[in-house]
Amino acid sequence: MKVGIVGVGMVGSAAGYALALRGGASEIVLVDQNEALAVAQAEDIAHAVPFAHPARVLAGGYEALGGADVVILAAGVAQKPGESRLSLLTRNADVFASVIAGVQSAAPDAILLVASNPVDVMTDVAMRASRLPRERVIGSGTILDTARFRSLLGRHLGVAPQSVHAYVLGEHGDSEVLAWSPARAGAVTVSHFAEQIGAPITEEVRARIDDGVRRAAYRIIEGKGATWYGIGAGLARVVQAIRDDQRSVLSVSISTPEVEGVTDVALSLPRVVGRAGVMETLMPQLDEREHAALRASAELLKETADSLK
Repeated sequence: MKVGIVGVGMVGSAAGYALALRGGASEIVLVDQNEALAVAQAEDIAHAVPFAHPARVLAGGYEALGGADVVILAAGVAQKPGESRLSLLTRNADVFASVIAGVQSAAPDAILLVASNPVDVMTDVAMRASRLPRERVIGSGTILDTARFRSLLGRHLGVAPQSVHAYVLGEHGDSEVLAWSPARAGAVTVSHFAEQIGAPITEEVRARIDDGVRRAAYRIIEGKGATWYGIGAGLARVVQAIRDDQRSVLSVSISTPEVEGVTDVALSLPRVVGRAGVMETLMPQLDEREHAALRASAELLKETADSLK
């Protein structure tokens, strides 16, 4: 599979590096307005290939994206310390118009995988600008928040995060919803699992995990300026689900016809991801409070996207 990455700062380059290490693509093309940066990143990643899986890694202009199956959009301005993702909107929306035009001139049929923040609104922007079907314009959404949720739950329960099945829904941002009700460890709810091992999930534990998930990006940005390793690995994971037609259930963002009474809004829900893009959307069984929180998140995103239109 040929994968293009537009915007090779920390997130784009981390995605390229993760793809190379995981063997997620046979060819990786890096594109950036800073051509020297793209060349340098491509050469650096290429030097890791002998330690991992065979792949061609090169830099070029938009024309080099010809034949790409997936193009990761990681272009845009970085999030500032203390800045919410939604406040990035006006600074990033203009960047996307020219980027998508360039991508589609070379690879009009590629699945677009959006990583730029605020990712849900930018996914909506990318879909409208590209005029591709909604299932072929995928935002990374809450895939990283979900990984954080599973990691912290696994740590509390003393099990591998891969054995935890829990999702973060809605916005990739402050209004995101940690779906506790349907969360499972193995074949039982996390609350029952926790009771069996003598580590009950109290309100204090919930609050600590919620803060650990919801505030993670802010703490990382405060410490080192941006996040890139986690999301780079998450993007590589989505690409592999597409490449191998895995039909994996991943919490990614696409424009959705209706969620909690809110129409045509891009947000994250568990989605079946395969070769055609998003193939199915699943609605978890939520309690009343979670339903209300998801609706509030959807309304916020809808209002923001509509203001941009």
